[in-house]
Amino acid sequence: MGLFSLFKKKSDETKVGNVEDFISLTRVYFQSVIATNLGITNIRFLPDVANFKRLFKVPTQNGKLGLAEKSASRKMLMQDYGLNESFFKEIDASVKRNCRTQNDIQSYLFMYQGFSNDLMMLMGNLMQWKFRMPSIFKKALYGMTQKTVHDVCTKTVWKADDVHKTAAAVRQYKERLGYSEQWMTDYVYNIILLAKKETKRKDDDTETKK
Repeated sequence: MGLFSLFKKKSDETKVGNVEDFISLTRVYFQSVIATNLGITNIRFLPDVANFKRLFKVPTQNGKLGLAEKSASRKMLMQDYGLNESFFKEIDASVKRNCRTQNDIQSYLFMYQGFSNDLMMLMGNLMQWKFRMPSIFKKALYGMTQKTVHDVCTKTVWKADDVHKTAAAVRQYKERLGYSEQWMTDYVYNIILLAKKETKRKDDDTETKK
């Protein structure tokens, strides 16, 4: 499925998109905050915002790039993924803290990408069988995600060398970017749920073709 593939029809009963959609929508919010904070007018610096504007025909608000896109992406993330206000406040604070000039944009986005990649790789390694837990046990899965994130943020010694190194990198990213354990938990949990739904869709499609 392509970018924002399942957002296009509000009448579609499968309203929530896939992992790619969630991550892309989060990047739209990031880039919109950067645009509004730094007064960016060249949309080429904001590829995800450009795609978002084109797909959803979002008009530029008050001649300022990022305002309408920030509001629209935030609304989608809240409605479709159940994210709360604090999730966005942490992004706002992180961007404000780390992106003070346009020269900071690329390094910030690169750092965030490294944080996201390492975090998800580490969580996949540490949770493993828990990913196979049925989605109906959402509360239990959230609790397990929360505990694993806490371990990553507080446990400094791991038996496996690769886990030890990646966990240390995630903690460093966390401190530099300024994200809380709660933010990390909400981010990871949504990706886990979406990944599980994607797997189920693929399994259903396979069964249908038999």
